[in-house]
Amino acid sequence: MKRPSILFFLLITLLSFPIHSIPVSAKEIREYQGRRLDPFDRNYDNSIKGPQQVNPKTYRLKIGGLVEAPQSLTYQEVLTLPIKKRAITLHCVEGWTEHLLFEGVRLSDLLSLSKPHPSVHTVIFYAVDGYSSSLSLEEVKRLELLLAYKINGQVLDAKRGFPFQVIAESKFGYKWVKWVNHIELSDKPYKGFWERQGYDNQADVKK
Repeated sequence: MKRPSILFFLLITLLSFPIHSIPVSAKEIREYQGRRLDPFDRNYDNSIKGPQQVNPKTYRLKIGGLVEAPQSLTYQEVLTLPIKKRAITLHCVEGWTEHLLFEGVRLSDLLSLSKPHPSVHTVIFYAVDGYSSSLSLEEVKRLELLLAYKINGQVLDAKRGFPFQVIAESKFGYKWVKWVNHIELSDKPYKGFWERQGYDNQADVKK
C-alpha cells in the first residue's frame, strides 16, 4: 500500500485546527476618508516587558469588581458585539503621533454585559504583562471609547497588543492599554503603572 504523502498529513492537520482560533487579516488599509494612515508595522516598542504572546483558544476577558454579573468572555464572544470603525490619532508623551484606523467594540457595550453598580466611577484595565491604567466610566461612555481588535484592517499582532487594545481617544498613549485580559469596575480612583511614577492620571492631550 502506498504511504500517505506529507502534504496529506499537512492537509489533515489544517482541517482539524479550529478555524475560529486563527485571526485572519485582509490587505492593510493605508488611507481612510481622504487622509493617509500611518503603517500597521513599526519597529518602535515601548511596552514594559516586550510583545506578549496570547493564545486565542484559551484567552478569556474577565470583567469584575462592582458588577452584578461578572463576565469571562472568549475572544469570539467579545466580537459578537457591534463592531465600530474610527480613525484616531494616538499621541505619545514622548512627542510622536500615529493616525490609524481602529476597529473594535464600544467599551460601554462590553461593560453593560456585567451590569455595573451605580456607584462605579473608575474603569481599570489590566494587561497580560502586568501593565495597568484606568479611565473614568463617564469618559468611556461620553467619548464612546473602543476596545480594538484591528488596526488599518489588520488583526492586532503580538506587538500591536493582540487580542485587544484600549483606544483612549483624546488621552495620551499610556492610557491605551494593550493585551487587555481583565477589566475591573471600581468606585475609587486608580493609578496605573506610569501614573504611580508621576504621570498625570487624567492624561488629557489638550493639556
